[in-house]
Amino acid sequence: MEAQAPLAPYAASQATSRGRRLYEPAPATRSEFQRDRDRIIHSTAFRRLEYKTQVFVNHEGDLFRTRLTHSIEVAQIARSIARNLHLNEDLVEAISLAHDLGHTPFGHAGQDALNACMKDFGGFEHNLQSLRVVDTLEHRYGAFDGLNLTFEAREGILKHCSLANARKLAEIGQRFIDKKQPSLEAQLANLADEIAYNNHDIDDGLRSGLLSVAQMNEIDFYARHQREVESAFPGISGRRAIHETVRRMINALILDLIGTSQERIDAARPQSVEDVRNGAPLIAFSERMGSEAAQLKRFLRENLYQHYQVNRMTSKARRIVTQLFNAFISEPALLPPDYQPATQGADGLPLHARQVADYIAGMTDRYAMREHRRLFAVDQT
Repeated sequence: MEAQAPLAPYAASQATSRGRRLYEPAPATRSEFQRDRDRIIHSTAFRRLEYKTQVFVNHEGDLFRTRLTHSIEVAQIARSIARNLHLNEDLVEAISLAHDLGHTPFGHAGQDALNACMKDFGGFEHNLQSLRVVDTLEHRYGAFDGLNLTFEAREGILKHCSLANARKLAEIGQRFIDKKQPSLEAQLANLADEIAYNNHDIDDGLRSGLLSVAQMNEIDFYARHQREVESAFPGISGRRAIHETVRRMINALILDLIGTSQERIDAARPQSVEDVRNGAPLIAFSERMGSEAAQLKRFLRENLYQHYQVNRMTSKARRIVTQLFNAFISEPALLPPDYQPATQGADGLPLHARQVADYIAGMTDRYAMREHRRLFAVDQT
């Protein structure tokens, strides 16, 4: 494969990295950001993504995307764009692969349920949980908890954060308080995520039968690219036509993002990562493409994510997460030994709520369903 061209002066590099929380000698055979990527790939939390919901729960079909396949697709899109913009491919890949490590089982339904359960204990944010995974919860190394990633990788993982939580996070949360930008690699990973989930959720929605091609043709962005496919391949139909259409949509979004971002970078003329941090967001779609992407997102929310069959599963998911949380809060002895609290609060409130949230957030879909049966079905042990 052709080697990447030299990085732009405003790209993240290990020479200007803010380093790791705990000092480690530089790696001998790879860059610091390659080390980050490798640690993420070898983590337990990354492997669990294979059985965590994207839209469809794992048992609903073998061909639907999971959090793992979604993360790989985000990384592929992000690396392609990073190369064209002369940004750091290894960093953008690390951020992309790690961005969903803190997601609960059952997708956004699980997250919303766990956040509701945690309302009296600081709430639950999946981006903050992803950071918690790489900073604390992974136990692989003798010298430290977590993965001891670089500041730049951790910054990219924390895409969103409430001000209340940002104030507790010292340097990594300061940009939310100061209203500054993350690196271009972090900005890029965020939009690559949007490109991936919008278009691949269309593919899964059509495969499931919850969406139809006729419905999709109500969206001009989809209809336009389907006409291109039909013109290029007369008589094409079925899955092949859908793949060709979605492929063209992804390509159009990527080309627009590259072109618009380069224009914004050229206009702003940043000379360093710090110039990027102190300026306006530079990675963006054009106004027209942003409008089309927003229309697509609205369509998916109304027609797929709120489809009655999806709602039935998400309703079950909310009940599973809520009932697990309540059981573990009221009876800490039900928790595995590693998650049981050592003490109780003097005011009677449980100190172990965050440990319960960590345990539930780390579950795969099928593990959560199995744990629920163990606790609530009398014929299970």
